Amino acid sequence: MRRPVARPAWELLGPSLVVVIVAAVGTLASSPVEFQFRSVLVNAAIVVALYTFVGNSGVISFGHVSFVAVGAFAAGLTAAPADVKPTTFPELYGFLQDVHVGNAASLAIAAAVGGVFAFIVGIPIMRLSGLAAGIATFAVLAITNNIFRNWERIGPGAKTLSLIPETTGLLQAAIGLLAVMAIAFAYQKSRHGRMLRAARDDPPAARASGVNILRQRLFAFTLSGALAGFAGGLLVHLLGFISTTQVFLDLTFITLAMLVIGGAGSLWGAVLGALLVSGLDSLLAEAEKGIGDVSFPSGTRLLTLGVLMFLVLILLPRGITGGRELSWPFRRPAAARGVEPTGSLGEVHATLRQLLRRRPEA
Repeated sequence: MRRPVARPAWELLGPSLVVVIVAAVGTLASSPVEFQFRSVLVNAAIVVALYTFVGNSGVISFGHVSFVAVGAFAAGLTAAPADVKPTTFPELYGFLQDVHVGNAASLAIAAAVGGVFAFIVGIPIMRLSGLAAGIATFAVLAITNNIFRNWERIGPGAKTLSLIPETTGLLQAAIGLLAVMAIAFAYQKSRHGRMLRAARDDPPAARASGVNILRQRLFAFTLSGALAGFAGGLLVHLLGFISTTQVFLDLTFITLAMLVIGGAGSLWGAVLGALLVSGLDSLLAEAEKGIGDVSFPSGTRLLTLGVLMFLVLILLPRGITGGRELSWPFRRPAAARGVEPTGSLGEVHATLRQLLRRRPEA
């Protein structure tokens, strides 16, 4: 009898411990610095949501921040006090003016709205591949931003949506990130995740084995959109306000930089890249405002991140983690335990063998 391929808990344990350590260190910091720790954890949740689709499908997406925006505005509008919305945003639809829910319900609404929106736009986009798919997702981002900016029936328009309860503390940010990581990891280890990875690495073989690539991409895109919407809910409850400029090009570039630098092929790369780059971004943002006698010119952080991403793409095309999950030095190698390898090609071959065995004989 063949032994199990691996124990997935080991691969999830490392990133989870890092998140717990970051949150624990944040509790020891001063209030302004503690806010930066919370921001780092929320940014990591956005990157993991992006990884859920990009890392498993191999299709680049420039539009996932649109799902973050939808989730942020959905959570913000439903959580803001109902008594101030008629005077502050009189153009809102009546049901949006009257609704008022708690923190947990607003996060659930954000995830649901993000997933539904991703499913709707994903139906035509998931038929595309390569550059065409990337441009189509960027078009979704631009359309979403313009709708929120100009349609005051569903949002604040060009104004800022404020008076949102600031409930994303360190505990909620850490638990939210861990939940997003657990869902992303469970998906990539599931049969659906393995089929999508098989389609990513060898589309003709996957199709010949019965994999419906469109269906698998759409499923991952919808799940990723729901996770991005949830992360948007965490973001709006972190800031206490939201505007269309905060969930547009800057956030798109930064989150993609985090994923590329860490390594788009693994959850460990997504988490590590998000934590490192987000921490560096926060430090440079403070340096632009001035830290003591040190003051950097405006735009230094974006320039630094651009140069860093350029160097990583040249020197480490698969990111600083090499696109691999975290391995534990005290565990014996897979070959020594008589276990099949769990790398990308190993997953592809195992999935294709399973699918071929399930096909009825002629």
